[in-house]
Amino acid sequence: MAGRRVVLLVGAVVVGVLLVLVGVRLAGDGGDGGPRPDQAQPGTVLLVPGYGGSHAALTRLADHLTAEGRTAEVLTLPGDGTGALEAQAEVLDQAARDAVAGGAPSVDVVGYSAGGVVTRLWVENHDGAEIARRVVSLGSPLHGTRLAGLGAQFGGANCPQACRELAPGSDLLDSIDGPLPDNLPWLSIWTENDETVQPPDSAELDGAINLSLQSLCPAARTTHGELPTDPYVSSLVLEALGASAMTEPAACPR
Repeated sequence: MAGRRVVLLVGAVVVGVLLVLVGVRLAGDGGDGGPRPDQAQPGTVLLVPGYGGSHAALTRLADHLTAEGRTAEVLTLPGDGTGALEAQAEVLDQAARDAVAGGAPSVDVVGYSAGGVVTRLWVENHDGAEIARRVVSLGSPLHGTRLAGLGAQFGGANCPQACRELAPGSDLLDSIDGPLPDNLPWLSIWTENDETVQPPDSAELDGAINLSLQSLCPAARTTHGELPTDPYVSSLVLEALGASAMTEPAACPR
């Protein structure tokens, strides 16, 4: 009887140790964003507009994706895209989870301008890396833009919440200043001719493939507003979200 109690006690200790080890492993995985989608299975593409929430800039890019056989949706953001960026990230989260629940094997996200910041918030605060197969951001002020900083300082009511949150050094931007989760392919593209996001390399993101358009296409005169419709950029987006692995582009698209 005593021997049986010893066996049971040892068994309980072993189970306890295993539970602790599993808990540690799960905690570590949770911090890294959880399981990743199959990179070989392109799914729905969600396009997140910039400040102001206009669909116009992204509709043509969505049409290019649709022509390639992809399901593409331009999101409608709350507050005309000028309200809290976290509220916009919640809209992206719901759209992504609805897409997967509807049968999409994964979700790719294209974030234009402030839409890239919204996407980074989604990854940071909503475990977006569990769903996101790949991300492309276009001219996104991931470290803020001087125009928003001036607006926050002098604009008063003319600089609503999203404007204030896009000011360099804002609490929101500081909260997403860390590196991306491992194994989340992200391509960040910007133009040196950006008149809205200053400095343009505010789009650089730790852990992403960071790409100035002019480093590949020196003749490009693309402005901030032209990024989603620029033929070079469209080709880069289609390539990045294709079936092959995302790699750093080596040459200007033809």
